[in-house]
Amino acid sequence: MATTVGAQTALHRLQALGQSVWLDSISRDLIHSGALQRLVDQGLLGMTSNPTIFEKAITAGADYDDLLRQEAHAGKSPSEIFEALAVRDIQEAADVLRPLYDRLDGEDGYVSLEVSPHLAGDTEGTIAEAERLWKAVDRPNVMIKIPGTEAGLPAIAATLAKGINVNVTLLFDVDRYAAVTGAYLEGLERYARSGGAHPLRRIASVASFFVSRVDTLVDGLLEEKSEGKSLMGLAAVANAKRAYGIFNRVFGGERFAPLKADGARVQRVLWASTSTKNPAYPDLKYVDSLIGPHTVNTVPQPTLEAILDHVVITEALSEGMGEAEAQLEALKRAGIDMHAVGVKLEADGVALFAKSYDDLLAAIEKKASAVA
Repeated sequence: MATTVGAQTALHRLQALGQSVWLDSISRDLIHSGALQRLVDQGLLGMTSNPTIFEKAITAGADYDDLLRQEAHAGKSPSEIFEALAVRDIQEAADVLRPLYDRLDGEDGYVSLEVSPHLAGDTEGTIAEAERLWKAVDRPNVMIKIPGTEAGLPAIAATLAKGINVNVTLLFDVDRYAAVTGAYLEGLERYARSGGAHPLRRIASVASFFVSRVDTLVDGLLEEKSEGKSLMGLAAVANAKRAYGIFNRVFGGERFAPLKADGARVQRVLWASTSTKNPAYPDLKYVDSLIGPHTVNTVPQPTLEAILDHVVITEALSEGMGEAEAQLEALKRAGIDMHAVGVKLEADGVALFAKSYDDLLAAIEKKASAVA
């Protein structure tokens, strides 16, 4: 949807309510064509990436062919070629977003780069790769994505303790989300004790809580139950609202208070997987219902266009918290174990991202051979 530079858009109005919209996409064309800057002018406040996104960007068209040829002639492996291309894209996107980061004093203007999904069960490997990628990109407005797996929790704390921004990804279960907030506080506390070179407010983090996939799985389970029809489409938003309740308790609590006094930022909740998977549901089901302070919604391009066109802007997230708990109780009575749902979705998510990463490397090897 075309918007005049300087005009107030839905993205600006969401920002006024405390929610930032980030784009879940990255490509050279998006950056070099000026499209990213135009989206920033419309109120976009950040970007995220993952192996699936990079695979689409690198293998579609010829935008990366010259770079692929150079890296292939240099004798680099597919993983080394991917990292070289990804780091360059992340750097260029971060440079476009840097004026935003500076103007908002580090509140927004971030782009995220993910550690290898094959490290989801390797704490020390994750810490080492997060630090290496942080140094390779060398931009203050970058977040390193670390999965919120059990092995990821100590890696998250250790990475934050080094003063590195972290986007915690693949969160589905509210108990795991609560543990992630604990890892965030631990990381900040360790950084403060170490006398880090930068003030606490220079460390930023988001916790990426996935939404639509919850309904996809739970709705499938409910189809097998006699009372299931009336509960379909309720689990994901109710689960997200329960997580937001934890956010409010943790960051309004005693442990965070001294960190806040020293200038620390809250770890914002980032709603991920918010495009509607079920065509029977409204296209902005997971946007309209999750608007609230200290949150981010990361969306693909079609959802971003829908937001600009017809989002319903009300602070809906804090409304109906009691109703959300009642819905979760009804799901429990119907035999839906939300913790088990979260465990399965985490395992599926790790496997899916690992497959995307392997597919990406295979595609790079094939295309590098072709262009070289």
